[in-house]
Amino acid sequence: MSSSEGDRGGLSQAAPNNNNITTQDDFDNPTQTAATCNTPEDSKAELSLPEAQISPVLDEVSPSSASSFEMLDMESVPPPYQEVQPHWFFCRQADDCESWHPFSREDSDKLENAFNTVREQEEDIVVAVEGERYDVHIKERMRFAVYWDQAPAEVRRCTWFYKGDKDTRFFPYSEEFSKRLEEAYMIAVTLDEWKRKLDFPTGETVILHNPKLIMHYQPIGLQDEWASSPSDQSRPCTVKRGVENISVEIPEGEPEKVDHLVFMVHGIGPACDLRFRSIVQCVNDFRSVSLSLLASHYRRSQQEGHVGRVEFLPVNWHSALHGDATGVDEDIQRITLPSISRLRHFTNDTLLDLFFYNSPTYCQTIVDTVASEVNRLHALFQQRHPEFDGKVSVVGHSLGSLILFDLLTNQRNRSRAREGVPSGEHSALNSDTLEQMLTKLDLQQYLQTLLAENVDMESLALCQDSDLRNLGIPLGPRKKILHYIRKKRLPEDYKMAPGHQTSDSGPPQVTSEGIQSSELPGQESSLHNKPSTTGAVDYEYFDVGIGQVSIDYPQLVFYPETFFAFGSPIGMFLTVRGLKRIDPNYSFPTCKSFYNIYHPYDPVAYRIEPMIVSEVDLEPMLIPHHKGRKRMHLELKDSLTRMSMDLRNNVLGSLRTAWQSFTRPVAALPPAEEGEATNDTTPQEDQAGVCTEAECSASAEQAEQPEIEMGMLNGGRRIDYVLQEKPIESFNEYLFAIQSHLCYWESEDAALLLLREIYDNLGVAFEQPQQ
Repeated sequence: MSSSEGDRGGLSQAAPNNNNITTQDDFDNPTQTAATCNTPEDSKAELSLPEAQISPVLDEVSPSSASSFEMLDMESVPPPYQEVQPHWFFCRQADDCESWHPFSREDSDKLENAFNTVREQEEDIVVAVEGERYDVHIKERMRFAVYWDQAPAEVRRCTWFYKGDKDTRFFPYSEEFSKRLEEAYMIAVTLDEWKRKLDFPTGETVILHNPKLIMHYQPIGLQDEWASSPSDQSRPCTVKRGVENISVEIPEGEPEKVDHLVFMVHGIGPACDLRFRSIVQCVNDFRSVSLSLLASHYRRSQQEGHVGRVEFLPVNWHSALHGDATGVDEDIQRITLPSISRLRHFTNDTLLDLFFYNSPTYCQTIVDTVASEVNRLHALFQQRHPEFDGKVSVVGHSLGSLILFDLLTNQRNRSRAREGVPSGEHSALNSDTLEQMLTKLDLQQYLQTLLAENVDMESLALCQDSDLRNLGIPLGPRKKILHYIRKKRLPEDYKMAPGHQTSDSGPPQVTSEGIQSSELPGQESSLHNKPSTTGAVDYEYFDVGIGQVSIDYPQLVFYPETFFAFGSPIGMFLTVRGLKRIDPNYSFPTCKSFYNIYHPYDPVAYRIEPMIVSEVDLEPMLIPHHKGRKRMHLELKDSLTRMSMDLRNNVLGSLRTAWQSFTRPVAALPPAEEGEATNDTTPQEDQAGVCTEAECSASAEQAEQPEIEMGMLNGGRRIDYVLQEKPIESFNEYLFAIQSHLCYWESEDAALLLLREIYDNLGVAFEQPQQ
């Protein structure tokens, strides 16, 4: 018997489209294993595969071959043939290595249904997967990112898998090769004829010993024509049929309903953690952590349909700053010394971002990029989720938090704006047509270029520098167009808004409380040249407010609900700019809430609350552990502190109290026996020393909270929140300083704080899981 014409001409001709999944980099042993199993995915041939010959194998099996096989019980009657259930995988490239990852079952089912549909029609079908952040083109077998720039990834409908002797995971065969294996398997099951050999012209062999033992051999060197089996060849690959027979973790599907949208802005440099991963990868991790926390802490609400998910989208500004448009990398490279090149490259690519942000030229580029990217992502998200009616929040890490702080400080609260869209924006933009605008700018030659892409004034307002560059528009005209659009988007009626005086209403007034400016925010002012004040600064009217460089701050097309700062240097930058104190009455014009979240050992993080309430020394709010208690070493530390305070009165009693509060931190301790109490210890003091951790923390919070007026930056609530350090980090805080600044992307505690703030505003109850 032989399989149909077009069978695989050996494994070296199995995989389409350059996906060398079994290259030497994919195996632990780059010599032996690659020689064994690296060829199945090397070829580009699909339908022109040579015929594979199927022939019976001799009953005699050499000892060396039998020793490598798992002996199975063959007395049971095999079940009748059932068609294999496919599962869809995608390929991920990392450091010249490829790995295959399964889609969730929900996404795989959607792709399979589209696959069955596309065979009946000519046009391609696009399926949105992974929370609609990716699109899969069924006929092309490619996955494309929607919100960010990412190389397309191959997608494969997988039914058969293999694993080499040194491999740790199974790899999928190409679809055409899997089809030939399935045909041979069907014949063997139907006729109940096993121990059959599939020979290929390249010398490769697949032997179907039984339904659960199928091996694939890749010969090395010349074949021995007298050999009755390929037992003396290299160690074979194990072949498995169906995804249910391999050890692979299939991810859980994401809820379709999106309750809240969060934009996350990165800090300095292209890498966001110690593994040098991009902002996209780090945000993917944070999203995965949030989905896991929703499943554990909002389980009942999810089952009742009250909770969907929170979508996190990355905002990348580093590539625009260091791209070809600015040319800053070439300018810096010309003046960089050749010595210690790696350290200088790291400095140029990472640390210099701090200096770029303090430069008026490049600060404008950074702020424009962040605002335009956030607006673009928001518009694209609304387009793909037209049913979304939730709020939007922003997260900034390190320098990204300072960028967002300056941006939110310079937003304008338009009372007549419909939600999400400024009132004067469309009227200002639509007053001129695209042709009229280009005529004013003397750029009529680019009219046809824009019209060819169906660009009008409204879509042009959403474009950024990279979009115009892709259309072939040079740097100079791009800057003119973007500057014109930015100026037009400012509402004219803002100049006469209540609470703001015109420019001819008089000079700024200097009082004993500080500076109060009568000028409009965003206008050029002589206040930039005045010495910094040591009094309180009225944020709302102090020009651009906090001493940052004078640039034109673009406006966001939505009002953020909450601003979360991770490892933020905002407090330090405000102090360096000359700001001594933040007015307690100040709040962001368009953002209701602000949280400053940091790790205690983060060398970049600074506090905000002492700049608002300077007369009271307040400890930051301790972020609860996501499992519902303090970390054990912190409990021990607190217990030892209480023990030292009680040691003067009752040594034995305090030791007993510390030990019991450590072993049983939740349950109340039994009162001390009469014989153990001394004359100096009263029952009230003894009971006060054994309060539970929850009672102590609650009473401390109740004692603090009513007496503290934290200002309006977070609606009167606390602003500074500190994470709990891990036990190993407490041994040497200097050793873990850098890691502490980059820990937020995988922090369950920080993610849970975000989720609690978001869902508390939605009226969804928080559930502490039982331990």
